Amino acid sequence: MCSLRGLPALNIEDVDVRTIRIGSGAGYSGDRIEPAIELAEKGGIQYLGFECLAERTIALAQQEKAKNPDAGYDPLLDRRMRAVLSICKSKGIKIITNMGAANPEAAARKTAKIAKELGLNNLKVAAVTGDDVLEACRQGNFPFLEIEGRVGDFGNRVLSANAYLGAGPIVRALEAGADVVITGRVGDPALFLAPLIHEFGWASDDWAMLGRGALVGHLLECAGQITGGYFADPGFKDVDGLARLGFPIAEVGEDGSLVITKVEGSGGAVTEATCKEQLLYEVHDPANYIQPDVVADFSKVTIKQIGPDRVSVSGAGGKPATTTFKTSVGYIDSYIGEGQMSYAGPGALQRAKLALEIVRQRLELSGVQLSEVRYDIIGSNAMHGEELAKGHEPYEVRIRVAGRTDSLAEAVLIGNEVETLYTNGPAGGGGAFKSAREIIAVASVLVPKELASPAVQLFDA
Repeated sequence: MCSLRGLPALNIEDVDVRTIRIGSGAGYSGDRIEPAIELAEKGGIQYLGFECLAERTIALAQQEKAKNPDAGYDPLLDRRMRAVLSICKSKGIKIITNMGAANPEAAARKTAKIAKELGLNNLKVAAVTGDDVLEACRQGNFPFLEIEGRVGDFGNRVLSANAYLGAGPIVRALEAGADVVITGRVGDPALFLAPLIHEFGWASDDWAMLGRGALVGHLLECAGQITGGYFADPGFKDVDGLARLGFPIAEVGEDGSLVITKVEGSGGAVTEATCKEQLLYEVHDPANYIQPDVVADFSKVTIKQIGPDRVSVSGAGGKPATTTFKTSVGYIDSYIGEGQMSYAGPGALQRAKLALEIVRQRLELSGVQLSEVRYDIIGSNAMHGEELAKGHEPYEVRIRVAGRTDSLAEAVLIGNEVETLYTNGPAGGGGAFKSAREIIAVASVLVPKELASPAVQLFDA
């Protein structure tokens, strides 16, 4: 383990405390890679986190793993690791990521292989497993939180069940000397809370400190959102340099003090406003933000600009953790068929309306069984409906018909009917597109923590 105790302390709000710097290298699976390289090269960080696992991603990854036991991890793992491994190893930076998705062990083996190819012969890679609780969910037949029914009601349509593990197994991996820790499903903030527990020795029942650490993780987990990316709105919230958007760095003190910043000279901005937007992002109850390690309390958080691209964040608290893990259950929901066509020039809106009415009638004549369907005119009513579209006559529009069915064969018919508008009218249609696909949905259950068995496996390059 690379000790930071000999390094000079950074100054956070004029109070000298031992600190570490954690960079956020990704906010979703397909995120840019260059900002992570910049963090590793110029950020002065000790840890680099990659948060790459969305809610549905792991169910799709389980399908890939079922086809190939060596698959099921993030498709960009190879590119990301080749981009940053050598830099991080040379600078003593630890990497923590959930890119393992449905197969952390295969991801760890792949990373160790990449390290060997790069000549990094002493690099240790840890795989965190135990989030797969599919059998426990089937046996327990737990009720869903967002939809009616229980796990058993969906039978063989259930593909996966993965619990949001906490920071504990990541901490164990770091204590074992891992240079790279690869997890499956964990709470997103846990990726960034773990190094704080490891470095500062925070107790597993120090709820105040764990709450502050959860705040760190929550602010970092979406990467470029907090440095002005998703925040930007020209003329209202202007942000410079978005093409070279820098990703965030958290300077965290042993007492839980926190400053959010970024690499000097990178694009974007770190301001009170960007931090406030990320603080509220996906938080239903700021006083009870439930995480696997702690129920965090953000209701008294204060945010203060203390310099250019430097914002101090303080005031988070915590309460005892719950006895259950939130668990995402992936299942085959239905099939969606879709078709699109564009119209432009004088009368484009009227031709689009006629086209949609034709498709509506054709689907009725064909007997396609639709459990749900949308007839949208993109550029007119697709986002906000007919009321706000009144009085607006666009020069160009695109129709979109999307319907939900119980079979792939019926889903295919939807796009086919849109495509036939080419020669069957109205005039001037172009740019046809059609697709039919299986829909994987996700719903949540609560699983007692004792039914999950987190484990750590080490791989040496």
